[in-house]
Amino acid sequence: MAPASASGEASGSFHSWWKANGSHVYRSHGKRRSERERESEQVPGSSKQPAFSDQPPYHLKAFNLRISFPQEYPFKPPMIKFTTKIYHPNVDENGQICLPIISNENWKPCTKTCQVLEALNVLVNRPNIREPLRMDLADLLTQNPELFRKNAEEFTLRFGVDRPS
Repeated sequence: MAPASASGEASGSFHSWWKANGSHVYRSHGKRRSERERESEQVPGSSKQPAFSDQPPYHLKAFNLRISFPQEYPFKPPMIKFTTKIYHPNVDENGQICLPIISNENWKPCTKTCQVLEALNVLVNRPNIREPLRMDLADLLTQNPELFRKNAEEFTLRFGVDRPS
């Protein structure tokens, strides 16, 4: 995922993807969905989206996400899960993500889906080793960053999905 700029906008391919697909993901107050979203949903209130980074070690492939909006959205946060395996200290083996912006204690109803995706973008590119879900990967990133990057790149090539064209 491309890094967010100082203005809060994502740059590069993530920004391009968001402009093309953002309205598909965002549901205003949990009531309205675009026609494109209704047609493509496999589960009501959720959406599958690709996420991709322009920075090593995740830049060679994409990762699928499932974004689920609870009935109480925007008063309860969306749930985001990687459905593609990713070698990352803030994502567990089941795809659950430690992303503070969507925790119950930090969630604000005025938070937009694009802000959540931008926070995820930053987290993928800059892991938060203070709040890991996988301590072994956080330790490796801290103690041997080159080996972590090598392992993450190999894992990305093995489990990642082809990037959208």
